[in-house]
Amino acid sequence: MAAKRALITGVTGQDGSYMAELLLEKGYKVYGLQRHASYPNTSRIDHLLNNAKFPNFQTAFGDLSDSANIAAIIDKAEPDEIYNLGALSHVGVSFTMPEYTVDVTGLGALRILEAIHQLKAPTKFYQAGSSEMFGAVEKQTFQNENTPFNPQSPYAMSKVLAFHTTRIYRKSYNIFAANGILFNHESPRRGVSFVTRKITLGLSRVKLGLQDVLMLGNLNAKRDWGYSRDYVEGIHKILNYKTADDFILATGETHTVREFVESVAKQLGFDLAWKGKGLKEKGIDRKTGKKIIGIDPVHFRPAEVDYLLGDSSKARKLLGWKPKVNFQQLVEIMIKHDYDLMKKNLGKGHKLVTRHRFY
Repeated sequence: MAAKRALITGVTGQDGSYMAELLLEKGYKVYGLQRHASYPNTSRIDHLLNNAKFPNFQTAFGDLSDSANIAAIIDKAEPDEIYNLGALSHVGVSFTMPEYTVDVTGLGALRILEAIHQLKAPTKFYQAGSSEMFGAVEKQTFQNENTPFNPQSPYAMSKVLAFHTTRIYRKSYNIFAANGILFNHESPRRGVSFVTRKITLGLSRVKLGLQDVLMLGNLNAKRDWGYSRDYVEGIHKILNYKTADDFILATGETHTVREFVESVAKQLGFDLAWKGKGLKEKGIDRKTGKKIIGIDPVHFRPAEVDYLLGDSSKARKLLGWKPKVNFQQLVEIMIKHDYDLMKKNLGKGHKLVTRHRFY
């Protein structure tokens, strides 16, 4: 029996790299779509590239904004499954690049689905949705597959567009097209401009004397945080369910950014105390009396999403999926990686940028 063939957009990203590993373990032949850049961004998949252990993995240069390119790649690869994980996935940056965000994150899904339709390809399609689509929820309760969307950013708006496009093509052309709405999922492979990595890297640098203070934004935003490795397993289950459908993947627990900071600080041996309110609030290490956390208004989004909490009971019941790693374990995984990374590069002039204007 021939090996299944899969195409992953966004293969160089956090989820894309974990998905590639999972599918290779399952015996797939995996094609990864990567954008061309003068300086390659392949650090998450370098261990798979040009490696005799992974002869079934290869990449192709492509762009979700180029419909002809997408169609040509699908025609050549003839994938059984397409995992559309590619996007401009940074909420803050989407405010500065709204048109590009819609073009890639929103219309990218349309281009893939139209190629599947035109090629009459018997290909299953997965669209990566986001909890950001729910946006400003009316009540602080669980969001499930029936909760109305209320996007608060160009990124979220683009994901809503892709979500409904997937449904339309499923209904209109009988394409096996499924949506997964994933709540926040993190790992040591998360981009350094996202708040979880900013915290684990930033406080590691403070601990090692590489910087004095970590500047953050909205400490009271609540998120449902899980582990990316767990979530790609759920994605595979969604696309291999008996029928195409829409599923939420979430832990069912919510934690504030403040709680994430406190957990990381504790892991690093800080005795954190909060002083002040609003923009004047700061985190003090009681052991030294030094300020290690500060608030900078530049890190606040134009439209804030304060509360997200997912109800994944449908996925747990029909797919048999549930997260394996809890919040505290996630923090431990990330801080161990990032502290060791910073310590390893101590004294080597390490220039990893951890201060960004948005998260």
